[in-house]
Amino acid sequence: MSKFAIIADGSCDLGEQFQKDYDIRIIFGHLTCPESVEVPSRLSWTKTERDQFYKNLSKNPDGYATAPPNVEEFKAVFEEYAAKGEDVLCVTISGGISGAFNFATQAKNEVHKKYPNVRIVVIDSLRFSIGHGLLVILAAKLRANGRDIFEVAAYLEDNKNRIHQCGWLDDLSFVAKKGRLTHSKAFFGKIAGIKPIGEFDYNGLTTVIGKVKGAKKAYSVLLKYMENTIENASEQTIFIAQTCRYSQAEKYKQMIEERFKPKEVIIMDVFPFCGINIGPGLMAAYYIGKPISKGLTTEKALLERLIAEEG
Repeated sequence: MSKFAIIADGSCDLGEQFQKDYDIRIIFGHLTCPESVEVPSRLSWTKTERDQFYKNLSKNPDGYATAPPNVEEFKAVFEEYAAKGEDVLCVTISGGISGAFNFATQAKNEVHKKYPNVRIVVIDSLRFSIGHGLLVILAAKLRANGRDIFEVAAYLEDNKNRIHQCGWLDDLSFVAKKGRLTHSKAFFGKIAGIKPIGEFDYNGLTTVIGKVKGAKKAYSVLLKYMENTIENASEQTIFIAQTCRYSQAEKYKQMIEERFKPKEVIIMDVFPFCGINIGPGLMAAYYIGKPISKGLTTEKALLERLIAEEG
């Protein structure tokens, strides 16, 4: 069985330690800061840098922009491995919100012309940020267990719609403006005390499927929602993404550990490339569960029932 590389674009939000531990190669995108200053998109920072970034973003949300790696950047990395005879599995951010999948596919086709015997597979994750990163880690674990590139690719295609987002975002204005949110009009912006609950839809965007008043009730509803949608919780590593909501994420982590006893719960940062499109106020868990229904009809009905039960 030939070795194959696992590559992701920088929207996966997998920091340097994850990259090292799971042997994942990142192709970074482009981040434009205020005054049109372009800086490298990266997946590492200090706590001070993190806090300052979100502080600056809150003051000037329209001053930042992102762009995915272009065709030539994907091509250069694919060719680096192809020249060594090494196959490539590339997992990109959802094609519904970025051109990365199309750019990577174009790059694959061009590299194949020069290296026709090298297998290059590009997967649209239909996810972003930690949801995307979770899919990449699953790929790395399957590779470590001896699965070949096509077996891993088939698993990702069959199961990417089972990666859930279970949490809230206090301010929806960022994700709505940047095209990461559907059905946002009724929940736009900040509403004091209201926690909009979001889930990935069938196409990989976040959809608000309900709203809960107050953090205490919201935590209870989230745990019940997870209980009804997660599968094999004790066998999973669950990720919690947060943007300036670390204390809430820590509380959520403890609740998840007590209730589900998973292998591990890890709190993750959302780095600048995704952070400018999400904004401050995110606190959400990511895990493998039941397949998500088209139109989120099942999930909306479930959440409506859970909210009603809370009173």
